[in-house]
Amino acid sequence: MTGKSLSGHLKDKLIQQALEHKLKQLEKSPSGLNPLAKHADIPEAWCRFDQQAGYKQIQLIYKGSTQLGVGNPFFRLHEGVAGATTQIGGQTYINYASYNYLGLSGDPRVSQAAKDAVDQYGTSVSASRLVSGERPVHRQLETAIAQTYGVDDAVVMVSGHATNVTTIGYLFGTNDLIVHDELIHNSSLIGAQLSGAKRLSFPHNDYAALDRLLQENRRQYERVLIILEGLYSMDGDYPDLPEFIAVKRKHKAFLMVDEAHSLGVMGNSGLGIRDHFGIDGKEVDIWMGTLSKTLAGCGGFIAGESALVEHLKFLAPGFLYSVGMPAQVAAPTLAALHILKQEPERVRRLQQLSAYFLAQAQRLGMDTGQSQGIAIIAALTGSSLSAVRMSEALFQKGINVQPILYPAVSEKSARLRFFISCEHTEAQIDQTLQAYREEMP
Repeated sequence: MTGKSLSGHLKDKLIQQALEHKLKQLEKSPSGLNPLAKHADIPEAWCRFDQQAGYKQIQLIYKGSTQLGVGNPFFRLHEGVAGATTQIGGQTYINYASYNYLGLSGDPRVSQAAKDAVDQYGTSVSASRLVSGERPVHRQLETAIAQTYGVDDAVVMVSGHATNVTTIGYLFGTNDLIVHDELIHNSSLIGAQLSGAKRLSFPHNDYAALDRLLQENRRQYERVLIILEGLYSMDGDYPDLPEFIAVKRKHKAFLMVDEAHSLGVMGNSGLGIRDHFGIDGKEVDIWMGTLSKTLAGCGGFIAGESALVEHLKFLAPGFLYSVGMPAQVAAPTLAALHILKQEPERVRRLQQLSAYFLAQAQRLGMDTGQSQGIAIIAALTGSSLSAVRMSEALFQKGINVQPILYPAVSEKSARLRFFISCEHTEAQIDQTLQAYREEMP
């Protein structure tokens, strides 16, 4: 390393450390005022959005990016279907930033289902489903999802995030305990907070630690909910589901599995983590999933026994007080689910390409963390600055991949996250990894 490059590296490190320090100060800084003090003036900061801590964090990050000479990798404008490739700024990029795992978003059959639904039902169902927003396609989709999991019934909602929030937040309360993997998605955390239940986490994918935690705490609470993900979107790994089922049985708890990223990519037929392990769907109490990844739509679902689904349909606030899912979202999602079942070769192709990417990346010396080579490959860079710079360097070479930065992950765990599509080619993967190798320090 030359003296000039060493100096530049040191400058980058100092700027980055200063930025991290300021961000941590913003997170911890108290107001210093008692809002209940009788004679305290209301500070100006309490009346302005630009003085809120979150906004200040964003501005600090922008400032730090400018000082470091790196561009903003977020909110890039895609000008068409985002699959294995995408159009940004009139140019074509190999794309690893979208969840279009099976290439069904943009499939003519899926698109036609949406067009036909608009012609038949209009652009909105114009009411909560409970009162007058119900359409035949809603029930057709829910029946197909329930059959996919081998359970009694299912309910679809207009937002994947809100599905977790309203389901967990409504079903559990202050006398209950919610235990979750330490890397669980934000939507589950918000749902747990909303519920008012006691919340505890256990080390990632560690069923033995969960067993010990419940051994110590189970009898202090009425109902207990265990929350896992089928495939973790940050790391691309998955839990040993049979072992977690054994723990939930032992402690008489409910088990919820979030299949947002695992449905369509795991198992011989792509039917998710239960397909991967050969598990009866009724072994899990609450199956949750999103419709925006493999299924090429938008929204979320809960599948399970009839009592669970009927309960949510009549009383869960996020369903009861929300407009029903538009028919032009439900119909293409149903079409995508049918294609998933009819064309399992898409799943096999995705799995083969994912395994190829992982093997070639590891040969290259890329730190892929805990990735298992199923649809999601992480490339740990060691710092947020390195992740942003690598993302920008690859973008300049025609490759679109997003960085994941502090504080979303720890600074040492900053990474690029590659989402694989069955429509990628080995040649595109080779091109990507060659470009990555050229930019490695």
